[in-house]
Amino acid sequence: MSRYRWQVSPQAPARDLAPDIHPLLFQWLYNRGLRERAQFEPFLAADERLMGDPLLLSDMSKAVPRILRALLRDELIAIYGDFDTDGVTATALLAQGLAILGRKVICYIPHRIEEGHGLNHPALKSLHQQGVSLVITVDCGITALAEVERAQKKGLDIIITDHHLISTSLPPALAAIDPKREGSAYPFFELAGVGVAFKLLQALLQVTGKERRLHEFLDLAAIGTVADLVPLVGENRYLVKEGLEALNSSQRPGITELVRCAGLEMGRLDTESISYMLGPRLNAAGRLAHGMLSYELLSTNSSERAKQLAAQLERENAKRQKLTARVLTEAKQRLLPLADDVPLLMVGDQDFPAGVIGVAAGKLVEEFYRPAVVLELGPETSRGSARSIPQFDINAALTECRDLLSRFGGHAQAAGFTLPSANVERLHQQLLEIAKRELSDVELSPVLAIEVEMPLSSLGGETFELMKRLAPFGRANPMPTFLSRRARVMEHRCLGTKGEHLRLKLQDGQVVWDAIGFALGYLAADIAPYVDIVYSLEAENWKGTELLRLNILDLSPVS
Repeated sequence: MSRYRWQVSPQAPARDLAPDIHPLLFQWLYNRGLRERAQFEPFLAADERLMGDPLLLSDMSKAVPRILRALLRDELIAIYGDFDTDGVTATALLAQGLAILGRKVICYIPHRIEEGHGLNHPALKSLHQQGVSLVITVDCGITALAEVERAQKKGLDIIITDHHLISTSLPPALAAIDPKREGSAYPFFELAGVGVAFKLLQALLQVTGKERRLHEFLDLAAIGTVADLVPLVGENRYLVKEGLEALNSSQRPGITELVRCAGLEMGRLDTESISYMLGPRLNAAGRLAHGMLSYELLSTNSSERAKQLAAQLERENAKRQKLTARVLTEAKQRLLPLADDVPLLMVGDQDFPAGVIGVAAGKLVEEFYRPAVVLELGPETSRGSARSIPQFDINAALTECRDLLSRFGGHAQAAGFTLPSANVERLHQQLLEIAKRELSDVELSPVLAIEVEMPLSSLGGETFELMKRLAPFGRANPMPTFLSRRARVMEHRCLGTKGEHLRLKLQDGQVVWDAIGFALGYLAADIAPYVDIVYSLEAENWKGTELLRLNILDLSPVS
């Protein structure tokens, strides 16, 4: 009945280490890899103690003086960003931060279809011809060896700020700031691109005595960090926790209009609001139009212009959803006959728009629990986007295939690339061989991680209050999940236009809970009088009152 393998976390050892901490909270902290008492309080507080000294980042001591010299000499500076939400927020953050220091800059975000990811020579040449002498990259550049070398030879100084993995050697830039650099002294290496840009701005404001202005950019840091799916641990917890407070009271017209168009409410925004509503809308511009639309939305001081831009992003996002659904349907039709027999899925078509192939690949991974590669095939050059499962490093796999690729980059779980179309089939075969080798002992079905098993009757308001201490939730710090056995099904029915959701009323002893299982309507026919359930606990606002309910993630009938 269930497509998941349920995996309950091992019970934490005796609480001699922290007898004054609630057993549930102690278990959750243990599940997150926290083993020492000294780690607990900073994690829960998520305050400035999690912040690292920006000058510990490699080459920061080279970047700051060069930028200050450019400011003093009235040089023209360009910020070169990526077109996803992380890159757009990083571009806006650094441009607005440099404005505090008295310098307006040129911002450049490449067109996804016409230029692709990262630095490209024509763009750098154009910036140089406009009089730019210093280019600062955000969320890109760490793999652009040839482009940086060519630009530097022409007298264009390049400062790289990035967070992606370094494929071979570092580009010959004036400075390359990336927490993933080998030998880095920085204590945290999981910053998003906007997080690295934030650290550069922090260093600049510290040196110029304006660090008090840094809080003005936490809303942008939170949006980019959550949207890029970096782990919400360490310094990212601070950036997102403080950033959510700033976001909920943001005075930026663009954010206010974006929130309104998404049907959200200022003051009630959380990480899920960013992940599922705000982030996809900001991403839609770079996927189907141009990332500069989102940059302008985050930068404008005009309420009227913000309304126009937010409405345009709303239209682009709706178009993106339709295109993704079409690509996904066509991809699944081709893959279904063989999906169970191969360890990696790869599919391409000339009619697959490059702007949505990454989203489609992610949805294929969710459904089939295999690494997935989706390509837009061209007559001479093809573009690919890959998503993966935790047991398979897709970026490392592409590195093994780099002789077939024109360019590539990304993370262990997500990567993009271009290649000559003549190499597509060879790439497919080589990736299949790597996947067979790496996944030979892996059961290719998704695991549903369960934090704690407890009776449904033991759940209550105190549990929810304890949970909130772990927020903000995200990757590596998920909302806690529970397993409760033999809950009696008092009522159940399907919801939604197609009956895709499942609503239940469950009882354990004298305790009754309302529950909803999103996208679990297909289980309705198999509901038994008693079920084992895996769920999270969430608050539902009903006419101004906060009501708790169960969010069912999976269930299994029991006799």
